[in-house]
Amino acid sequence: VQLQASGGGFVQAGGSLRLSCVDSRRTFNNNAVGWFRQAPGKEREFVASISWNGGQPSLADPVKGRFTISRDKSKSTVYLQMNSLKPEDTAVYYCASALSSYSGPNSASYRYWGKGTLVTVSS
Repeated sequence: VQLQASGGGFVQAGGSLRLSCVDSRRTFNNNAVGWFRQAPGKEREFVASISWNGGQPSLADPVKGRFTISRDKSKSTVYLQMNSLKPEDTAVYYCASALSSYSGPNSASYRYWGKGTLVTVSS
């Protein structure tokens, strides 16, 4: 598994971004994938996860109703659609692949991590 996150950038509050997580080796299709973020001076926190077959999406409370997670197995890609962005969403976003088909918010469940992509939301 080799993950690459992209799609970050600078956006005004209320705007949208779509992050992509690609597995260049196309080997994570049987694994759950999660998104985490780390804001400056804060600990890394769970954002969302999705099971191997695209079911059982899980979202952290701060992003429910604004973010959605999905995956396209034909492209070995997981997406994080972020709408109604807030300044508090500013962080480096990381995608990670679990060893199991289903996973949740525990970062210890994720084995492979990509380099992050920076999201900056201005007020």
